[in-house]
Amino acid sequence: MSVTLQNVVFPDVGGDPDVLPLYLDPEIWTTIDGRPVRLSNLATLESVLSRSSTRVRAGERVSFGTYFNAFPASYWQRWTVVKTVTLTIGTEGQGTVLVYRTNSNGQQQRVASRAVSGPQESRFELPLTAFGDGGWYWFDLVAGDEDLVLTAGNWATDAEPVAAGQLSLGMTTYNKPDYCVATLENLAKNPALLDNIDQVFLVDQGTQKVRDERGFAEVAGVLGEKLNVIEQPNLGGSGGFSRSMAETLEREDTDFLLLLDDDVEFETESAMRALQFARFNREPTIVGGHMFDLLDKPVIHAWAEAIRPEPFLWGPTFEEQHRHDFRESNLRQTPWMHARLDADYNGWWMCLIPKKVIETIGLSIPVFIKWDDGEYGLRAREHGFRTVSMPGVALWHVSWLDKDDTQDWQAFFHTRNRIIAGLLHSRAPKGGKLMQNSGRQDLKKLLNMQYYAVELAVKALRSVLAGPNALHASMATDMPEARAVAKGFPETQVYRPGDASLPPAAFGRALPRIGGKPVGPSGARLALFTLKMVPKHWMRKSSERDAPQPDLEYAKRDADWWKIPHHTSVIVGTADGSGKAWYRHDRAKFRRLMRQSRKLTRQIERDWDRLAAEYRAALPKLVSPEEWKRTFDGR
Repeated sequence: MSVTLQNVVFPDVGGDPDVLPLYLDPEIWTTIDGRPVRLSNLATLESVLSRSSTRVRAGERVSFGTYFNAFPASYWQRWTVVKTVTLTIGTEGQGTVLVYRTNSNGQQQRVASRAVSGPQESRFELPLTAFGDGGWYWFDLVAGDEDLVLTAGNWATDAEPVAAGQLSLGMTTYNKPDYCVATLENLAKNPALLDNIDQVFLVDQGTQKVRDERGFAEVAGVLGEKLNVIEQPNLGGSGGFSRSMAETLEREDTDFLLLLDDDVEFETESAMRALQFARFNREPTIVGGHMFDLLDKPVIHAWAEAIRPEPFLWGPTFEEQHRHDFRESNLRQTPWMHARLDADYNGWWMCLIPKKVIETIGLSIPVFIKWDDGEYGLRAREHGFRTVSMPGVALWHVSWLDKDDTQDWQAFFHTRNRIIAGLLHSRAPKGGKLMQNSGRQDLKKLLNMQYYAVELAVKALRSVLAGPNALHASMATDMPEARAVAKGFPETQVYRPGDASLPPAAFGRALPRIGGKPVGPSGARLALFTLKMVPKHWMRKSSERDAPQPDLEYAKRDADWWKIPHHTSVIVGTADGSGKAWYRHDRAKFRRLMRQSRKLTRQIERDWDRLAAEYRAALPKLVSPEEWKRTFDGR
């Protein structure tokens, strides 16, 4: 019996035209100075007839070698039992179907072509035997003297799946009821996906309840017993997703759990692709979805992410994949997309976890937010379970461009949870350069007069030294305590136009930067910069209470970390553009926080082996369903 692995899909009729390059590539391209350049655009959203059908106008050519409609052959060859895939295409009209493949360098090769006329179904048997390092399959349609309509298309296999259980969804939310209802409505409109879903766990941790949102009652009626709304105190992402994991362990029919963030738009076809890929994996495998920018939809966050072992920092495996824009270079024009890229972890904006993995390694670490997904991927790998960030599986998520959570209350979790993850999983002696890098980050913030963020970093270092036994007990209090600390740090106040109280006007405004972001000092220049700036900030006799008039006003993008330390008082725009913050040098805070940060950083580095042993010994209990149940119950 043939099993569909991937349907050919299109945006909703009348939907967002910005997403079209992710589904269709109708442009004519050329190369100028080594860069792809579009010469013309031969299709619009009006070409889309339905979620499964599109029109190619007479004399035109459209490629389906796109993010959502090409077939990632190398991933299926590497990770699954599928040896052959069948491409089936239904057409109406006269024209030609051409099937292509690529290798890991993105070199294109035609493997089949077929003339079609009238209503016709074309099938192509395609082996998955030569994609070890990378490569895709896709097809193009060329219309003849009349329009050619693609009525449907899919990629399927006759292989037997390794697992056949159903999927449950786990969505965690805090005061995003509108997004949640929209996602539920999206699910309810997809009967094929619903047939494969056992439960939808909606873990509501907010004060604006999803059950009170307009449209919830109607969609709940459609989903019926499949929908399970769980209301609990705010335990962050790690607490919300752990609740879904715990509930999944109790479901006999569920073999897989798909974690979803709340502030997303969901391509439901992606859920089916993730499920089918997981069912055919040789071994239980975490299947991650890519994240596109909800406010700039053709832009992808990253293709595959890793944790660099020496500094123990997350990020894309190489910089070119970060915020790639498919309008500027589509799949066929981007050679690096054709190499198979391996990941250490996948963000929990969309991530499928087999129940077998949860049974074996436990739930999330109890850290509220930040590093819960990265730590889980590393822990899974240590138990033999890999993570695959799967091309063609994606959603749209609100991006972080208009945020800087390293300077707000989340700075506590960034610092603490990174170190905890390092203690649990770093294989480098003393954690490699983790603590050195952490200390440098504190110093950089101090020189930029970001004292609140360093205060939270110091609090985080103390939390690490306190050991693992308090992590569950502090889940509900860490965040409000971190926010409360802001009252003592005036740089956290945002001044907006029209406010009754505004900072003094700056002497001038920094000239805007033209072009790309400049590179800051490094190597010997960085050492000289630090030797110059640290004594200056240490000796400078000034405080926030008697700060002078601001020297300059900077836009956020121009406030580079090596520029701000030259000032005693400066205005900087907020990341979201809502207002301005006033940064003022304060010698007492600078000295106190620098001493504390250095002392605690050195203490952790000195005691690294002991702390690592403590955290690793405590891990099985920390992530156990039993321990988490006590936290869910407020015990």
